[in-house]
Amino acid sequence: MTFGARLDRAVSARGRLCVGIDPHPALLQAWGLADDAAGLARFSRTAVEALAGEVAVVKPQSAFFERHGAAGIEVLEETVRGSRAAGAVVVLDVKRGDIGSTAAAYADAYLRTDAPLAADAVTVSPYLGFESLRPFLDTARENGAGVFVLALTSNPEGGSVQRARVVAEDVG
Repeated sequence: MTFGARLDRAVSARGRLCVGIDPHPALLQAWGLADDAAGLARFSRTAVEALAGEVAVVKPQSAFFERHGAAGIEVLEETVRGSRAAGAVVVLDVKRGDIGSTAAAYADAYLRTDAPLAADAVTVSPYLGFESLRPFLDTARENGAGVFVLALTSNPEGGSVQRARVVAEDVG
């Protein structure tokens, strides 16, 4: 089944709500949890259980898991698996963007159906050019996954780069 079909099915069944799982240190602390892999795991399991059957899309922010090293990645794997098992579409918020074989490795890590971090879709950055998106698009197509490309982001300072104009003179 394609990403679009899975998303349509989830939205039809549960509505359009997408919930981000962004376990930053202040949030863990507010929950009375330690800022470590154990606190991360407890927070994430609680979120997955609470959201099961209630939301169409879950969007874990990979960086908040990665900061805890291998143990954090393991929690991210559990979060992705648990959310998908509960019927949610998982958009893994990784904002990756690189060239050639590196982009292909990222795409394999997140979009291949047999990958430990297999998500329904990922977020990517086109900053290195449209060709940097090719491995993600190809891998997504081959595996029925989706790709969300950053275009105009919500952070206020992003506009200074995203709306920049090139002047006629050479800056090199």
